[in-house]
Amino acid sequence: MHGQARAPAAGTVLNALATGKGSAFAIDAYTTATVELFADTDGITAEVAEDPDADTRLIETCVAYVLDAHGTPEISGAHVRTESEVPMASGLKSSSAAANATVMATLDALDATGQMTRTDAARLGVMAARDVGVTVTGAFDDASASMLGGVTVTDNTTDELLDREEVDWDVLVWTPEARSFSADADVQRCERIAPMADLAFDLAREGAYGRAMTVNGLAFSAALDFSTDPMVEAMPLVRGVSLSGTGPSVVAVGDREALEDVREMWEQRDGSIWLTTTQTAGTQTR
Repeated sequence: MHGQARAPAAGTVLNALATGKGSAFAIDAYTTATVELFADTDGITAEVAEDPDADTRLIETCVAYVLDAHGTPEISGAHVRTESEVPMASGLKSSSAAANATVMATLDALDATGQMTRTDAARLGVMAARDVGVTVTGAFDDASASMLGGVTVTDNTTDELLDREEVDWDVLVWTPEARSFSADADVQRCERIAPMADLAFDLAREGAYGRAMTVNGLAFSAALDFSTDPMVEAMPLVRGVSLSGTGPSVVAVGDREALEDVREMWEQRDGSIWLTTTQTAGTQTR
């Protein structure tokens, strides 16, 4: 039994660390999961193509939870492999994309993709992420954006989807070489900027996503000790710009011509830069 799915990465509108409310948008870069199920092999194994030493507990747990949810005693073992265009620990929701792709690939292998809503499939991946400790907030904002596409607004304390909208934005991403694991973020320091997070949340609920991004980016860059210089450079030219997740990536949205101008400035910095678009289809089986 074989299944495959790919899930998009995402950028941040509002980080949920301060208040539990979050917002994110899917972008056109992907993690692909391939799942094989066995009746004659015990246990679940996994591999990450880009990093043979990577921690695979999240994707293994996703497979286990899907199998448990669907009551499949005839399945005794599984193997999952992920391949990704999304750099790990960069703030671009690589864990959410891996979890979503794995959940949907497992459902695909079971020929059961129609038996669970995609929102519930995202919640299952969030549960796995919490249980293995790769997220502080549960990241339902990130998971829902990756699973459903477009921009989503969520309450991560209840895993409630508050809003979803399809958006057509050009997106510029700058990713420094450093890594930043969201589970290591200073939550207490982030909670101190709750008033700014509340403002960003109100803006997001009004559909002012770009302004919400910029408020979020300034506040969380200060809380997480990242330079605001890339944001300040971009602000006069773009619709919105923010630190993505807990960093270190910075994402900007706006007109492509303006983003090309920002790209020239950001190219003076170390790291990788890529120009892409939003994605509205979400996670898809293949």
